[in-house]
Amino acid sequence: MRALSDNMRGALLMMGSMAGFTLNDACMKVLMVELPLFQAIFLRGLVTIVVLVVMSRWLGGLNFRMPRKDWGLVLTRSLSEIGATYFFINALLHMPIANVTAILQVLPLTVTLSSAMLFGDKIGWRRLLAIMVGFVGVMIIVRDGLTGMNTYALYALMAVGFVTVRDLCARRLSAGVSSVTIALIGAIGVVGFSAIGTQSEAWVAVSGKSFILLAAAAMFILGGYLASIMTMRVGEISFIAPFRYTSLLWALMLGFVVFGDWPDQLTMAGIVIVVLTGAFTFYRERKLALVRSV
Repeated sequence: MRALSDNMRGALLMMGSMAGFTLNDACMKVLMVELPLFQAIFLRGLVTIVVLVVMSRWLGGLNFRMPRKDWGLVLTRSLSEIGATYFFINALLHMPIANVTAILQVLPLTVTLSSAMLFGDKIGWRRLLAIMVGFVGVMIIVRDGLTGMNTYALYALMAVGFVTVRDLCARRLSAGVSSVTIALIGAIGVVGFSAIGTQSEAWVAVSGKSFILLAAAAMFILGGYLASIMTMRVGEISFIAPFRYTSLLWALMLGFVVFGDWPDQLTMAGIVIVVLTGAFTFYRERKLALVRSV
C-alpha cells in the first residue's frame, strides 16, 4: 500500500478538523435548548480552557512573553473573539446550522479583501470579481434577514466581521508568538464576558443530557483543534485550505438528520456561489504563489 502524500494527509486532517468543529456546533445548538445562552457559552469556555491547557503541555507549554505591539494585537483579537462568539452562538441558536455555516464560509473572501484595503496586499481583478460574486451569494443566503424576517442572519454577518478582525490580527502577530497562548487568552476573555452575562439569566441545573452534550462538545473541540494544528504542519496550505468547505457537508447532514432542516433552492444556490468563489480565490492564490517561486 502506498503511503499518503503530505498534501493528502493535510487534506484529511483539514476535513477531520471541520467535522470536529461542526459537530461541536451541533452539540451547542442542542444544548441551548436546555441551558441559557450565556451559561452555555460559559461552560463551553471552561471546557475550552481546559483543552487548551492540556494541548499546551503537548505542544511545549505556554509563553506569555511578547512585545507590546503583539500584546495590542492579542487583546484586539480577544475582543473580536468575544464578539464573534456572542453573535455566532446567537445566530446558531435561531438559524439552521447549514445557513450559519455557509455564511461563515465567506471568511476567506473578507480576509483577502480586508488585507488589501488595510495593508496594501495586492489582489487582481479575477479575485476581486470572485469576492464580489461571493458577497452576492451571502446576500442570497441572508435575504430574509435583510427584509427583517430573520434578524439573526445579520448576527451571523456580525460574527463574520468579528472573525475577520480576529484573523487579521493573527496574521500580523510575530512568528514567535505561541498559537496556543493566543487561543487561551481569547478563551479566557470569552469566559469572563459570559460570566458577566450569566448575571442577567437564571442559572439552570445541568442535566445528564446536557452533561453528555458538554462532554461530546469537549471531545469534538479537542479533535478539531488538534487536527487544525496538525494541518498547518503538513502539506501545502494552498492545496489543503479548500477542504475547509467540507464543514458545509457536515452542516447540511446534521441539519437534516438532527434538526430536520434543509435549505431551500435559493439558499442552496447562495451556498454553491460562496463555495465556488472561495475555492477560486484559493486556486488563484496558489497559482500566484507558484509564479512568484519561479
